Amino acid sequence: MTTEVAASVGSRRPSFLTRMAEGRALPIAVVSLAVLVIWYLGAIYLNAQLQIDRFDRAEQDWTARDLIVGTLSQDRPLLPAPHQILLEMNKTIFQTSITSKRSLVYHSWVTLSSTLLGFAVGCLLGILLAVGIVHVRTMEKSLMPWVISSQTIPILAIAPMIVVVLGAIGLKGLVPKAIISTYLCFFPITIGMVKGLRSPEILQMDLMRTYAASRWQTFWKLRWPAATPFLFASAKVAIAISLVGAIVGELPTGARAGLGARLLAGSYYGQTIQIWSALITAAILAGLLVALVGVIERIVLKRMGATP
Repeated sequence: MTTEVAASVGSRRPSFLTRMAEGRALPIAVVSLAVLVIWYLGAIYLNAQLQIDRFDRAEQDWTARDLIVGTLSQDRPLLPAPHQILLEMNKTIFQTSITSKRSLVYHSWVTLSSTLLGFAVGCLLGILLAVGIVHVRTMEKSLMPWVISSQTIPILAIAPMIVVVLGAIGLKGLVPKAIISTYLCFFPITIGMVKGLRSPEILQMDLMRTYAASRWQTFWKLRWPAATPFLFASAKVAIAISLVGAIVGELPTGARAGLGARLLAGSYYGQTIQIWSALITAAILAGLLVALVGVIERIVLKRMGATP
């Protein structure tokens, strides 16, 4: 009897809430709920005075319920409520043609194109710099300090200069934004690859010398496989920063397309809901790009024989 009870208890599946608590679903849900509550409270607090002024101008009697409803349904609130942003995104993503200049899909594609170009160039530049720094001691002493100090210059200060200089030589549109993205994203790639290429242990390097391996063979058979996880970790940071660079690059140009242009248009006309919808769209786009890099990382590492 005791054995049967123990067997039934052991075979009982954990409840749904238990599985959520053991995984990541419940913590994420709790944090998301807390953010939404704080957001709604912040929207009510920040928009309350605007709504009270409206009631006063209309000489309208109001209650606390009227105030809360009014603060969450303003056309140009100081802080839009989450449902207002979702409605705007639904309107400009799903209910608008993707070829329309009112579509966030259209603006996202414009920003994404410069993001991917800048990311590709930044990765190539970062890898080449890292290989040179690891294998040429002179480059390490002379170039590494400049790589680090380049990131101390605020991108908001250098972006207009890049746009103006490249525009003077006839390079406009996609290229300046891609170069700004490259400027931001090459740094984490360089630092991560330097760390990765130097990660093999001394015994592993001695073993390659015992096999009389050339520097080229040591690089491809030992250093590069060891640096691959570092490359993908850096790429996740770099591709998100590259998106930021593309958006920043659209601001000083007065661009008519792109998420940065959407932000500018919203700020010109006081359309805070439009501004926040573009910001949330950019955040979602960055998350998707990082997730895509993660999928590629798992595929590559699996084919290399790495254990999960």
